[in-house]
Order: sequence, then structure tokens, then C-alpha cells
Amino acid sequence: MISSRSFSYNKAAVLFIVFSFLVAGPFALAKDKASKKSAAGQQTGSANLKVKRVLLLGIDGMHAVDLENYVRANPQSTLAKLKNMAFTYTSASTSRPSDSFPGILAITTGGSPYSAGVFYEISYDRSLSPPDSKCASKGTEVALDETIDIDPDAIEGGGGVSPDKLPKDGSKGCSPVYPHDLLRVNTIFEVIKAAGMRTAWCDKQPAYEIVNGPSGHGVDDLYTPELHHNASSKSLEKIEAFDDLRLKAILNEIDGKDHTGTHDAPVPAIFGMTFQAFTVGEKLKAGMGYTNDGRTFSPDLQSAAEYVDNSIGKIVKELDSRGLLPSTAIVLTAKHGQSPMDVSKKEIVDESIIPGIVDGVQKKLAAEITGDDISMIWLKDQSRTADVVTALNAHDKEAHIRRILSGESLKLLFRDPLQDSRSPDIVVLPEFGVIYAKPTNGTIAEHGGFNDEDLNVPLLVANPGLSAQEIHTSVQTTQIAPTILKLLGLNPGALQAVEIEKTRILPGF
Repeated sequence: MISSRSFSYNKAAVLFIVFSFLVAGPFALAKDKASKKSAAGQQTGSANLKVKRVLLLGIDGMHAVDLENYVRANPQSTLAKLKNMAFTYTSASTSRPSDSFPGILAITTGGSPYSAGVFYEISYDRSLSPPDSKCASKGTEVALDETIDIDPDAIEGGGGVSPDKLPKDGSKGCSPVYPHDLLRVNTIFEVIKAAGMRTAWCDKQPAYEIVNGPSGHGVDDLYTPELHHNASSKSLEKIEAFDDLRLKAILNEIDGKDHTGTHDAPVPAIFGMTFQAFTVGEKLKAGMGYTNDGRTFSPDLQSAAEYVDNSIGKIVKELDSRGLLPSTAIVLTAKHGQSPMDVSKKEIVDESIIPGIVDGVQKKLAAEITGDDISMIWLKDQSRTADVVTALNAHDKEAHIRRILSGESLKLLFRDPLQDSRSPDIVVLPEFGVIYAKPTNGTIAEHGGFNDEDLNVPLLVANPGLSAQEIHTSVQTTQIAPTILKLLGLNPGALQAVEIEKTRILPGF
């Protein structure tokens, strides 16, 4: 039974709601209409862009917060000016693992290792054969570093990748497997080239010919000098000189030349480079990186950031002087971040500990173990996976293990290692700040892992026709590839990884 007092209260509540709607309703409706109008205006702005080319720039090692801090402290910088005409994605994540190779492939294919099939700079394939085996055995390390160059000490690797140092495919006449052969899906370069547009790219090692895609011919003008020539990665001054080589190539391409500057060529519809100075300034040695608060740049890192900002300034100035800036979309991101930012949290853990634990289960059980602030394990006998996981858990304090992925937890990210020749059997995620390396290693930060400082990279898309806005929706760098195709008037669905993983274009486009 409802009392008269309760009825009075309920009646009063109803009258209050009605009164509130009559008073506030028009304002709420006006606000809603204004919001929709604003959203429509922003949508129209991006839809009306007349983009003829996309410049893709990577600042390896940079975090989203690094970009924000630098822009706030340097409001007249090139990065600040780009942000003022850009959609900036504050919650962008790179690939898992956050290694350079899955990182660049996420950006250029629209897919993760699940579809692209490439996991790390050093990995393993159970179906391929070692370089010198004549395909008499199966199972081999797959290297994508300087060790596969014809001459690792030469500026362009002595002419590129050596077929004699590559894995062999017994199913194809024991032929060498080039980096691009490893890719299981196509790239933006292949799609854009097939549409009759010119493509170009600059990166840090000959193995980055992988961006050519499975065809091997996606990039018309590819320039990949060797990072380790002249020990460039061991000095901030040398790495900036290394970046300058590729910066000059970009300027040549803007000026209607090929990357050498010696031949006339149309300005590419897709081109760009990845800067290395920032990542070296973060990780090389004590005294570099960040101060102990994990936010403030050391003098060396500040210098590296200013170098990159000035370099991008030269590119933007050249686009503007040629009248190309209004028709160019500039995409700025990074293959990976780096951790720990607070150098006081860094801990080098002997890289021999995990192999020793695996060896304790069975001698020579490990086919390959690789990583930095992650450890990925491939086993010769996959039936021993559970035994290895048990052993790792028993030594979790010694190995500073936070989490182990195997079985179902691993298959949430990658293909089933029992059915896929390249998926690792086990992924070890260490405690934050841990780097698996030799005890004498002086590195103060690394990447590869799954923690936020490895993953949260900057991402913005800039053009003078865009109204600056920050977009806080979580996005992935895999969304860059289909967005680039959309900007160029091409079908994002032409990317095989986009179809496999249902990758969407970035919000706002």
C-alpha cells in the first residue's frame, strides 16, 4: 500500500523533473545541436582535404608525453606548429612486441604479427632452413639486423642484403628468403604503386627492404643505409649525421628528384623516414635519457629532440617553398617507445638466466631466445612448453618475471605456435624497468616489451586544412596504414591485414 505522504513525495518528484526539462531542456538541446554541428564541421574539414601525397615521419623512441612536454616548452617549434594544424591522438599504442620490425609493419600494413608474421629483429621459423644447410634440416634463426648485410661496415651494407646469409626455403628450391619474403600481407607501398603513384621510403638498415612487401617491388625509391656503419648508433653526433643522410634524401624527393638528387622524378605520393637521434639520446648510456623524475629531458636528449625538430622544420619549409604543403598530409608517429623513462628504475638482469632455466628442463631445448625488455622463446620440442613455464614460474624472482604468456593467453595475441611456424611458444614479460642483457651492458633504456612506456607513442596527422584537436580515443598504429590510403583516395580494404584484423581508419577521417 502507498501512503499519502509517499504519494506527495512522488508527485513532487515528477513535477520537479517536468519543471527541470522545461527550463533546462532547450539549453540541453541547443548544446547537443552545437556539439553535433561542431563534430560535423570537423568531419567536413577532414573530408574536404585535397591530399595528393602523405609524408610519414617516425621519431623512434618518442613517447606521446614527450611530444606534449616538448611542444609545451617550445611553443614556436616545428612540432608545436604541426600540432596546431593536426588531429593528435593522445592514446596511441604501437605493436606488441614493441620492436622496430613489427612496429614499422604495423604502420605500413595495418596489421600486427598475427597477420604480418614478423615478430622481432631476431626470431625463429620452424619451416625454413639455416643459410648454409642446403635445406637438409628445418628450423632456423631469422635475423633482420646488420648480420645479413653484404658488408655491415659499409654505408649501404655493401650493396644490401647478402643472399648467402639468409634462411632458405626448401619448398621453393632452397631459395634464399629475403626480408620482404617473410611478409604474409601486402603494404601501403604496394597498394599505392598499383594505383599508378610513385612510392619512396628511407629507413635505418638494408633489412628494411621488408616494406617492399611480398612482391619485393613496392617501393620505387628505397634508401636504407646501415645504422651500424661507422658505429653511428654509439654516438649522438654520429647518429645525427646518419639521420642527415636520409633527411637529404627526403629534401631531394620534395624537389622532384630521386633520393640521390641526381635523377628527376615525380614527388612521391607516399614517402618519409624514421629519425634515430631521439632513441639514441634516450638509451645510449648513463647521463643521457631522462632525469630521475622520468619526465625531464637530460641535456643530451634535449639536444636530440631539438635536432629532430629542426630537421622536420627543414622538411616542412621545403614543402611550403614548393607549394606542396597544402596538398600534403604529414603523419608523425614512432615505431616504439622506450623504458624505463625514470632511469632509477632500470635494472639489468643477466640475459643468461632464462636460457639457463630452459636448459634445466632439457639440454638444448631452446631453439631461439630473444628480447630486450621482453623474452621470447621458441622450443625445439613444443610438448615441453608447460614444463618450461613451470620452471620459469619457479624462478620468477631470480628472472624478475611479472607475467608469462603461453597457451591460450598467447593465442589471444598471436597464432597458435603448434600450427604456425613463426609464433613463439612462450613470451616472458619482466618486471617494469628490467632489461635482459649482459651485466656489463651500459644501456639505460630499451624497447620490445608490452608496458605503457614501450607502447604509448605519439601520433598526429597534420595539414593546414585541419582544425587542431586532440582525440583521446584509444587507437593503434595499425590504423595509420588504412588512413593513409583513405587520404589518397584509395580503398583501405586493399590491405590484406586490414581485412584479416578488421583494422579501422583513425577517428576523424
